[in-house]
Amino acid sequence: MADRRHRVRIYVLSDDHLWDNIGTGQISISYVERLQGMALLVRSETDGSLLLESKINPQTLYKKQQGVLIIWYEAENHGMALSFQDIAGCREIWEGICQVQGKDPTVKDPLDKSERPVEKADTSTLIKLPVCELNTLEQIANLVTSVLASPILRERLARILEHDNYIKKLLQLFHTCEDQQNTQGLHHLHDIIKGILSLNKTTLLEILFSDECIMDVVGCLEYDPALAQPKKHREFLTQNAKFKEVVPITDSELRKKIHQTYRVQYIYDILLPAPSMFEENFLSSLTTFIFFNKVEIVSMLQEDEKFLFQVFAQLKDETTDNDKRLELMLFFKDFFAFSQTLEPHSKDMLFKTLTQLGILPALKMVMNMSDLQIKTAATDIFTYLMEYSPSMIRAFIMQEAEKREDEDLFINMIIEQIVGDTDPELGGAFHLVGLLRCLLDPDNMLITINTCERSEFLNFFYKHCMHNLIAPLLATTSGSKCGEGNIVGSDKYKHSSNNYQTAQLLNLILELLIFCVQHHTYYIKHYILSNDLLRRVLMLTESKHTFLLLCAIRFMRRMIGLKDELYNRYIIQGNLFEPVVKALLDNGTRYNMLNSAIIELFEYIRVENIKSLVVHVVENYNVLQSIEYVKTFKGLKIKYEQEKHRQNQIRENLHSMLYSKILCQGVSVLDMKEEVGFNEDMKDAVLPPLENDFPDDDTFMETEVSENEDKVNLPKRTSSGGFKFSSCHSANPDVGPSSEDRSSVVDVLDNPDTEENENNEENENNEETATPRKRPHCSS
Repeated sequence: MADRRHRVRIYVLSDDHLWDNIGTGQISISYVERLQGMALLVRSETDGSLLLESKINPQTLYKKQQGVLIIWYEAENHGMALSFQDIAGCREIWEGICQVQGKDPTVKDPLDKSERPVEKADTSTLIKLPVCELNTLEQIANLVTSVLASPILRERLARILEHDNYIKKLLQLFHTCEDQQNTQGLHHLHDIIKGILSLNKTTLLEILFSDECIMDVVGCLEYDPALAQPKKHREFLTQNAKFKEVVPITDSELRKKIHQTYRVQYIYDILLPAPSMFEENFLSSLTTFIFFNKVEIVSMLQEDEKFLFQVFAQLKDETTDNDKRLELMLFFKDFFAFSQTLEPHSKDMLFKTLTQLGILPALKMVMNMSDLQIKTAATDIFTYLMEYSPSMIRAFIMQEAEKREDEDLFINMIIEQIVGDTDPELGGAFHLVGLLRCLLDPDNMLITINTCERSEFLNFFYKHCMHNLIAPLLATTSGSKCGEGNIVGSDKYKHSSNNYQTAQLLNLILELLIFCVQHHTYYIKHYILSNDLLRRVLMLTESKHTFLLLCAIRFMRRMIGLKDELYNRYIIQGNLFEPVVKALLDNGTRYNMLNSAIIELFEYIRVENIKSLVVHVVENYNVLQSIEYVKTFKGLKIKYEQEKHRQNQIRENLHSMLYSKILCQGVSVLDMKEEVGFNEDMKDAVLPPLENDFPDDDTFMETEVSENEDKVNLPKRTSSGGFKFSSCHSANPDVGPSSEDRSSVVDVLDNPDTEENENNEENENNEETATPRKRPHCSS
């Protein structure tokens, strides 16, 4: 049992009661030490990773359905399903599960009598269906509705209904009641059929939804006791709902499966009320039934290559009329919707096949048509493709750019659809902007060894497409000047921002630009600065539509939120706070979203202490200091004064340091000159005479100084045998610099290199400087 492996797909029941495929692999039953028991193990067929490890508990209720499905619930609303490739594999795993649980796999009753509570066992013996007759319909209805609260009784009733063609006998009574116009009997049959559907048993669903019975089931559900008159659902399904074959389907089984799935989906969506939170699990088998039907339909269509080829041939044929083309697009829309049920590997194969057949060029052709229904269907299909692989669409666009002009590119056609939407509410434009945002999202762009999709595609977009996207913005804010540059067809966008439809369009464009500011830091920054885009955006603050004004403020707020000094200098140099301040003042004391948005912008500048913007706002917009109902602007003034004080302190400290530095360097240079001069003097000096040769009076002997010597006062010998100095600099460290030294401080502040250069020149001109005594101490 542990060695045999079978191919299986794993499904998990999501919160919205849809079955999500989580992978395909090989299943086996093995002992797991960590779980201390036998478990179902499924390993991926691609990389061998463990997809499923589920311990087989004796208390868990496993169900085998349709010969290839095993379904169980590990917890409330946490369903698991295994779809086997073949019946033999399903049977073998089912037998293994039953063996671990100690049950007989041939017994249909999923409950072991030895584990069944005594009181429930006694209650279950009371279930005995009355004979199927007109006068017992009320008893049957009461019985069916009474067992729904008990899982054990539901299982027992379902087991009884599977036998003796009981359901078919009930449906025969339906025809009798309808012929006799027996309204009470028809109401009982409605409750009975609805109750049988709520038993959540796949074997019963297969009987009810068979070709023989399904229309009678629909007929029973028409006679809801809550309705005064029955609805004509059978008439709609047989007369109004027509099955249209865009290309003839030769497989009869496929045709039957399509008809069955449509009708079962109709029953689930239309005839059955939405289940409450306490009844959600009652219809889980019905949703599972529909789900696997769709998987089977898509798989059968995918295997028929001739069918898809014929569909694409008709779609691309220019002679195909609009009615036929609409049918083809609606077929593809349903086909893509059904394809969402496929497992990832199968979905990859399907979309690659559709791409090779030319789905994207076909969509480009039909999306450019004037027929609204065709365009809507094409947009829905494009959405499925975008959700599956944005990279695939970007690759197609980049390949297309190598062969076509900008105006003919698919992405520019999408932008044209956005700005040219005639719907007053711009429903189609809103949808397409979402798709365009997905295309521009760096988070779903691939990076490989050879290519970087982000840089390549964004470079392409900002060069070939962005000017078309912002054309309505430039046209609205510049009037007749909007045609300057290389904007394609800008004349058609010349509308006032006070026009509601134009305002809605500009709002969509600004929202996309805000997304670009957040995610395309370099590319959008270059575009904004080179095109002065923020100034154009802030012109929209004069619109009468508050939502557009708020969007313009939000655009500026997002730029400031990046704390980029390039943006900050751009805003300061352009004085771009002026329209924002004007909008705040024009709003007056009204406490609304506009007031809050603008104040939050300035509050952010204050909290984050963006110094350049704080200084600019305080120095240029004194009128804001009069706003006292919030502390934002007073806080900005405090930040400004604190920063000004800090700068003054830094300047004073810097001056003090420079004073000391200049003083120390001046004294050092003088000392060096004195020392060199003294040494030279000692070389050339005449030896002093004997003591009796000196005159009696105290005199000094001056040494000879060469003509090329710098003007430095050399030392003179005193009567006591020492030397005294006479120079322009004080050797006393307590004496401050002269007025000339002080003036040099300003020069050093302006040009820090001046001092060093002067010192170097002085050192070169005075090669011989020294002092014979200890240098004075100079503190910094």
